[in-house]
This record gives sequence, structure tokens and C-alpha cells, in this order.
Amino acid sequence: MLRSYFYSLYQYLLLFGICANGLPTSQVPISAPPVLSLNRTVSKELFYELEELARIVDISYCVGTIGIQKPFLCASRCQEFPGFELVTTWNTGPLLADSCGYIAVSHFPSPKRIIVAFRGTYSVANTIIDLSTIPQEYAPYPGEEGLSTPSESIADPLWRPQKHVRRITGAVEDKCDNCTVHLGFMTSWRQTRAEILPHLEEAIKKYSDYQLTLVGHSLGGAVAALASLEFKARGWNPKVTTFGEPRIGNQPLMKYMDDRFLPSGEDESAAMYRRVTHVDDPVPLLPLEEWGYKMHAGEVFISKPELSPSVSDVQHCEGDEDPQCITGGDSTSMAPADNEIGKWLEHANLTEIWSDGARVLAIPARYKLWQLFFAHRDYFWRLGLCVPGGDPWDWYREYPNNGTDEL
Repeated sequence: MLRSYFYSLYQYLLLFGICANGLPTSQVPISAPPVLSLNRTVSKELFYELEELARIVDISYCVGTIGIQKPFLCASRCQEFPGFELVTTWNTGPLLADSCGYIAVSHFPSPKRIIVAFRGTYSVANTIIDLSTIPQEYAPYPGEEGLSTPSESIADPLWRPQKHVRRITGAVEDKCDNCTVHLGFMTSWRQTRAEILPHLEEAIKKYSDYQLTLVGHSLGGAVAALASLEFKARGWNPKVTTFGEPRIGNQPLMKYMDDRFLPSGEDESAAMYRRVTHVDDPVPLLPLEEWGYKMHAGEVFISKPELSPSVSDVQHCEGDEDPQCITGGDSTSMAPADNEIGKWLEHANLTEIWSDGARVLAIPARYKLWQLFFAHRDYFWRLGLCVPGGDPWDWYREYPNNGTDEL
């Protein structure tokens, strides 16, 4: 019996590896079930859908400049979408938390959609300063229900609605434990929702069989991300695409997003959220992980540095931060104030705004300031200029029939 006891103990020790040198060489660990790898190749249908959405969000750069007029007229690419009907535009102002964009209804021959397009910022200085903002606690809808006026939000970005504020009936109270969000992005969304919710509710009621579609570029991608969480909680089931979206919050918030847009076990290639990144774009790597910010899933990565990409240059990514995608170059290096960005800030007379005299900038090694003007704008087309045909860089660039001959 004693021999049986020691034999059982020996087997126990082998099973749990309680040995100074780990498992014996003769012991074969129990292997986990094989994990099916992600099919990284994007379909032609998705490729041309993303290309079209890039042109749709490019039109948003007319808001705040030349403008967009009804039925759907502008100095940019509006004529490329004859089935679009403009609902409204919004422009919350020129400050750091500014937000611009438009709502349009997409009729035949385009797919039936209610489109909300969020413009990025025109100011590179605003971009860099905004990305340094300290995070705040995130409270999911309807916990933050209620809208401030633009003047209230600007005066106090941490403004909270009072008890008398109207709440939407039927909304489910939700929790996001330990979630934090970028203050500037959240302030921008609070101001935006005051402008768009009445129009959006009316459009959804009128076109109940149309797909709610959100698209944003740059900081507009961050606002679209926060809008998508509220719209999802409202039961509107939005389909979201962002280009060059920055990090918006911490790991608990990213898990909260993943749970809603990519439930466990679902194929990422069929996700309702596509976060498109580009190999040389520094913005998806900001704000830095060292500041408490992380990425969420749904990434679609463009690996070709220059325009124009082909289907083979675009791939699905796995998980929140796939090392084969944009995160692959996100190593960090500490740099003093006289580095590349510091010199630029000094030249732009922004040193006092950026530095408090003690802060040391930690930036990704691959970060190149000039890529804000190129790679950050290069998503199928060069985005960000409201002129006929888009940026002159694109005037002689075409995608063949949007793939209709090949599909």
C-alpha cells in the first residue's frame, strides 16, 4: 500500500511539473486543441467596400470649409454618389475638441445605408496635443445620457448631465468596470451627439430597413468608435469602419468594445467593426501604451507604404494587437525635448503648450512627424482635401470599376 502511495505521488508531481528543472525530457505535455488560424486575405468585396468608404469619409473634409449642399453637392467627390441624399452636416467649432461631419442616406444604386461620416482634424498641432490628453473614467450609455450645449462642454469638459435629463426608454443599463477613455475624444463625442442624435433618430425611424453605417478618419475615427458603443447600446447595430483611428482608452474599455463587436468565437473577417490601419501611419500607435492606452480588435492592415494598394496588400489582423500588423513596429524609445517632435513644436511655438518643464516625450521608434501629412492620409486615396476629384495626388489614380467586372 505504501508503494502505491508513493507511486501516485510521483505521478502527481510529474503531472503538475513540480520539479526543479520542469517536466522530464521523457514527459510529453498535454497539448491544447489546435487553434484555427485567421484567414488574413481580404475578399475583393471587402476591398472595394473599404475603398468606397474611404471616398465617402473624404467628402467630410468639405464640412467646415466649402461645405456640402442638398441634395448631395460639394467640391469634392459628391458626384461619385448619385444615390446619396444629404440629411445634415455639423461643425462644433475650431477648438481642440472640434468635430465635423455629415449624415446622408444612401439610396439605389448604392446599398441602402444611413451614413454618418466623421471628419478628422485639419490641424496637425491639435492632433499631437490632443493625443497627449490624460484619460478619464468611462461610463457606458445610458449612464452618460443627456447632452450639454457646446458652450457648457467647452467650459467644463467633465460636465455631467443632471437627474432631470431625459433618458431613452428601453435602454439597458450597462457597466464597464475600470474603463478609462481619452478626455478629448469623449468631449468631442459629447458635443457631436447633441448635433446629430435628433437627425439620426428621425432617419432611422423613416428608413428602418437601412443599415446604420459609421465611417471616420483620424480623430473622426475615435469619435466614431465612441458613437458606435452608444448606438450599439441603443439597439441600432451600427456597421463601423475607421481609417487611422487612434487608441481611445485602456484595456478594459478595449475588451468592452471587443465583446460587443466581436463576440468570442466569431470570425474577425465578418466583424461589424473594421479598424483600418496603414504601415507608415503613426496615429494608430497613439496615445502611447505607456500612458495607459490600448488597441481593440477588428484591424484591417494595409501593408503597402505607397498608393495605391491592391487586394494582396490588405489583410485581416488577429486580436487587439497583432504583431504582424500595425503593432509590429511599436517599440518605444525615450527622447528629450530636442528630438524631432520637440524641434517641430518649438518651430510651431507650441513648446509651452506641450511641455510642463518636467515631461519627457516617449514616442514609437517608427513615428515620423511628416507621415501625418502622407501615410496618415493615404487610405486607398489621399484623404483630407475638399477639391474636385479629391487631392490632386489622386487625379490620375483609379480602381477599375470598383471591382464590378471582377465580382
